[in-house]
Amino acid sequence: MAETPETPALATASQRHRAREAILQALYQWQLSGYAMREVEAVFRADNDLKRADLAFFHQALVYIDTHYDALVDQLTPHLTRPFQDLTPIERNVLLLGAYELSARIDVPFRVAISEAVALSKKFGATDGHKFVNAVLDALASEVREVEVAHNKSRERI
Repeated sequence: MAETPETPALATASQRHRAREAILQALYQWQLSGYAMREVEAVFRADNDLKRADLAFFHQALVYIDTHYDALVDQLTPHLTRPFQDLTPIERNVLLLGAYELSARIDVPFRVAISEAVALSKKFGATDGHKFVNAVLDALASEVREVEVAHNKSRERI
């Protein structure tokens, strides 16, 4: 893939972090507005300065979450203590983003995906919501990244 302004050769951690914040905000708008994801993305890009964000990651996450929404919810549901729709909008969207990264972005280490989700939950969510997000994504990681999680646990014992 050729390098373009939207797809830099390698995104930095801070560009990914900014993209994750923007994804969370765009998902929030999507769920509240009821508009199609492509419309939400277009309006979000027009209304926000995303120059320092990983735009390719931003776009790919929104498209994947939109097209795989039911599958992501199905993956998360066994690890929830209450129905998905009863979660706060921030918890729902942070979990969707975390589930996307764990399921579809093998290039993102599972610990990074969980850590970033917890950080977003701390910044935007309820007081102890990050603990819930951490527990759910940790359980999901053990399921969808079984080999990676097991490898990390065996290295921790050494």
